[in-house]
Amino acid sequence: MFVAHAQPADPVLPASIARDQAQAQDQTPSLDQANTALQAGEADKALNLLASMPLSGPSQAQTLNILCRVRFSLEQFDAAATACEKSVSLDPQNSDYHLWLGRALGERAANSSFLTAFSLAKRTRAEFEQAVQLNPRNAEALTSLGEFYRQAPPVVGGGVDKAQNIAIQLDKVDPSRSHILRGNIAEQQKDYATAEQQFHQAIATAAHPAQAWTILAGFYGHRQRFPDMETAMHTALNTALHDHHAGVALYDGAGLLTESKRDPQLAATMLDDYLNGTSKTEEAPAFIAHIRLARLKQQLGDQPAADRERAAALALAHDYKPAQDFRAQAATP
Repeated sequence: MFVAHAQPADPVLPASIARDQAQAQDQTPSLDQANTALQAGEADKALNLLASMPLSGPSQAQTLNILCRVRFSLEQFDAAATACEKSVSLDPQNSDYHLWLGRALGERAANSSFLTAFSLAKRTRAEFEQAVQLNPRNAEALTSLGEFYRQAPPVVGGGVDKAQNIAIQLDKVDPSRSHILRGNIAEQQKDYATAEQQFHQAIATAAHPAQAWTILAGFYGHRQRFPDMETAMHTALNTALHDHHAGVALYDGAGLLTESKRDPQLAATMLDDYLNGTSKTEEAPAFIAHIRLARLKQQLGDQPAADRERAAALALAHDYKPAQDFRAQAATP
């Protein structure tokens, strides 16, 4: 009878295989890498990483969700909604996936004809409601739903009374967000004293108050109380400089100053601080910050700096249309 004998162990082969496998694993893009690129505003890098990932398997829903968010940051809302719809279909019990689908549908509604917007608005509400139903402590989903109820007409399911109920739910999850929602409701109802009080309470209860200061500054801007707005904005800037989680406040504050046509130098400083800081986030895409800074530098008469910021934006997101349009505009004699 033939008896098979074990071959002598090759001491080199197993180590070689292990090394090759480790190197291959290191070279395989991960969802963490794609998400890190998204947070850093590196849209092209994130898309390239996602394109090299498998189209099936247990991580497919998460891959599609990140793809949705990259497209969303690029303001490609149709593509974002398509990716988000697929992620929801693969994992319908994930609250965040419904939230992002609602956001993408909401942006599509804002850029559609009346009839299309009507249908999309109802779908937006349904996705936000599903996100909250799946996770009643999802503060971002509650905030998005509350703002939808506040702004949307009753015919698509909106209503201030519904928004006020969401504020009550937020009291137990994120008191600062609940005060902001109540402030927005009061401002909408022209109860400006209550609105101001609520925004101050949002600052007092916020874990990271810089963003709440920019919201108060926005309220002052709406009321054309520009000295108060600028004071609040300076406070937001000073607060953000001591808070590594306050990048969005710098980004939003710069946007508010730009929209109000106030203090472009301060707006540019805030964007510079954001881009040079460590708190970049998909909520404030770096490539958008660069193109906003390019416009400010151009306004301030520093065209070489504007050109550098434009190039930086395109290096992160080559097909971001506002950056392309700015390039064409800057190139026109």
